Amino acid sequence: MACREIAGSVEARTCFEQCYIYIGDRTQNLALARQARSRKGDLEIVICLFQFLVNVSHGRKPGKPAFASVSVSTQHGSILQINNTSEEREVCRLEYKFGEFGNYSLLVKDTHNGVDEIACDLVVNKNPVDSNLPVWVSFIVGLVLIIAISFLRFLLSLEEFKNFVSKTINSRETDHLINSDLGSPSRAHSLTGDPQPETQRTSALGYRFRCLDTFRGIALVLMVFVNYGGGRYWYFKHSGWNGLTVADLVFPWFVFIMGSSVLLSMTFILQRGCSKFKLLGKIAWRSFLLICIGLVIVNPNYCLGPLSWDKVRIPGVLQRLGVTYFVVAVLELLFAKPIPENCVSERSCPSLQDITSSWSQWLLILLLESVWLGLTFLLPVPGCPTGYLGPGGIGDLGKYANCTGGAAGYIDQLLLGSNHLYQHPSSTVLYHTKVPYDPEGILGTINSIVMAFLGVQAGKILLCYKGQTKNILIRFTSWCCVLGLISIALTKMSENEGFIPINKNLWSISYVTTLSAFAFFILLALYLVVDVCGLWSGTPFFYPGMNSILVYVGHEVFENYFPFQWKLDDNQSHKEHLIQNIVATTLWVLIAYILYKKKIFWKI
Repeated sequence: MACREIAGSVEARTCFEQCYIYIGDRTQNLALARQARSRKGDLEIVICLFQFLVNVSHGRKPGKPAFASVSVSTQHGSILQINNTSEEREVCRLEYKFGEFGNYSLLVKDTHNGVDEIACDLVVNKNPVDSNLPVWVSFIVGLVLIIAISFLRFLLSLEEFKNFVSKTINSRETDHLINSDLGSPSRAHSLTGDPQPETQRTSALGYRFRCLDTFRGIALVLMVFVNYGGGRYWYFKHSGWNGLTVADLVFPWFVFIMGSSVLLSMTFILQRGCSKFKLLGKIAWRSFLLICIGLVIVNPNYCLGPLSWDKVRIPGVLQRLGVTYFVVAVLELLFAKPIPENCVSERSCPSLQDITSSWSQWLLILLLESVWLGLTFLLPVPGCPTGYLGPGGIGDLGKYANCTGGAAGYIDQLLLGSNHLYQHPSSTVLYHTKVPYDPEGILGTINSIVMAFLGVQAGKILLCYKGQTKNILIRFTSWCCVLGLISIALTKMSENEGFIPINKNLWSISYVTTLSAFAFFILLALYLVVDVCGLWSGTPFFYPGMNSILVYVGHEVFENYFPFQWKLDDNQSHKEHLIQNIVATTLWVLIAYILYKKKIFWKI
């Protein structure tokens, strides 16, 4: 929160937020406006309209300044413009980045040097505080705990080696109780439900990659934390439009790991000769359940009152997972060739087998991406420029106020209706958009399928080159570099000026390639640390990764119940919100750990 003071009679306008203003003695009316700008080289580009901030008349008595106050968010820099409302002219303009809980005075006064000039000075009355300190402390404490627990487990493994081996063998029994692709990627019987003979347990393709469960758990824990508020820090909230925050990372990573899970399960099943027709039924049923859970149980429009089919939100996180899972799983079911057993056990997999074996799936994925590009950039949208990718509202100088999302928003409103979309998108705060827009809409689902298929490729690398650490690392690194270069070309390494900016609301292709590059890099590191070197067991993220659907649905349903939420003494305190959100997230990790030990897993 920031404070500003202004001497004079002032009307204030702002592009993004509000501020505190104190007004001094003036004999004429002034206006304060605020606007956002970006720079491209030496060219300054206005990206939104000035927005009204405050209007203050001159002081009633000479020497007795009038004042007004407003608050301002500190996420973005501000351009303040003071206007003389009586003469309809600009008085002065300032650019400043305010800090949280600071107090500022904007002094406007005559110079009295024989020329009718006005001077504007910004004074810091109270220095802003470093609100990020609680985050750093929490991160360091958590990291120390993870390292300490991992080191303790290592010591115990040395002193009680036989017990360690015994526990490891017993833990394999637990894996056979898991029956969900989203929670158990490497178990083939999660789709068939058939009992597994003892001889199948040692199959090369039945091996469990602990790094996948750990990565899924990391994404899920971050998802729970940011959904609970993330301490009310701006970087734990979704970006207003273009760009990336921590909150924008987690869902695509979950989709990526789901793709790897589907591949590992499907490959094992096809090698066992399971009926494709039976598999298709299982896939369809699981997708249907995910969509129904998203529609009926996890529906954010409940905040508007009891569930009404006239206003139920049709798109959603689980709905998108269900559709994405169905498409990717059916592609593998129809076109995937089982990896020969000798390819894994004898290390005789041909070069690029992980790619060439999927040429038909790649053709269909590229066709889907062509559909996304064609609709996004060629579909005529009434009242909007063709190919528009902006936020609408006051963005782009307010020229396209009702064009939020361009073709993506238009398709959703045309096919689903405005009442069935997300009513409070992240663009509302920053760009004051008025039309509903759903970040999990129809058009973006195409790119989530692409994301999941890139996860499939990661799974194929792990299977085709199992036991060949060098080959796996080379291929993960190659995918990371290729996808990163594609992202650089699409975005021009700019937040707003690229051909296709990184945008979570649109699920743009640059967003997918960027997050997939990150995913390959993280999976590379986890595979080395967890599966190859055994330096870390994945604790505590491994446990929620094993019960992902239960944790996700549970945290949504019980979000407003104690002990996941309670009344705070200071609702403006980052520290109190952060403690509450960390406690709530930790409780779900503990619940997942207890369920794991009790061998309880929610299967879909």
